[in-house]
Amino acid sequence: MTKLILLIGLPGSGKSTFAKKLLVECPQMSLISTDAIRGQLFGSQALQGPWVLIWHEIERQFQQAISKTNTAIFDATNAQRRHRREVIAVARNLGFRQITAIWVDTPVWLCLAWNKKRSRQVPEEIILRMHRQLRDAPPSLEEGLDGLIRLSEKSEYGNCDRTLSKNHT
Repeated sequence: MTKLILLIGLPGSGKSTFAKKLLVECPQMSLISTDAIRGQLFGSQALQGPWVLIWHEIERQFQQAISKTNTAIFDATNAQRRHRREVIAVARNLGFRQITAIWVDTPVWLCLAWNKKRSRQVPEEIILRMHRQLRDAPPSLEEGLDGLIRLSEKSEYGNCDRTLSKNHT
């Protein structure tokens, strides 16, 4: 069965790191990354470039993944419901039969902190805008997904209150 794993999350949330770990465990999967596509098309992952060119390459790589591996990971923020629905519709039309979203729901404060440590930083106002988009229209099965996994274990990232109380005991 052809499967697509649709990653959702803010810049700096850990989506790409998660995708890389998943590829180590399941090397037969294809990774389709908008960052890599921008690097390939425009010479830099930081250059946004015309979305229509990026979108055509996403579709091409979806088709290639279906013919080669049957399973793909789509690594992009996918913060807007409208864009998620479009990706899901195109993926289904191309032949993906099972689409599962993994929402890497890292706290926005942590995404902002991790973003500051990246070599290619996303402007803070863009992260905050995407945060509002996800908060106001969170991913749901009603978007056409077969499954939705929310990775939001706050304890995995640490808990400021618990950490502070431990330091003072």
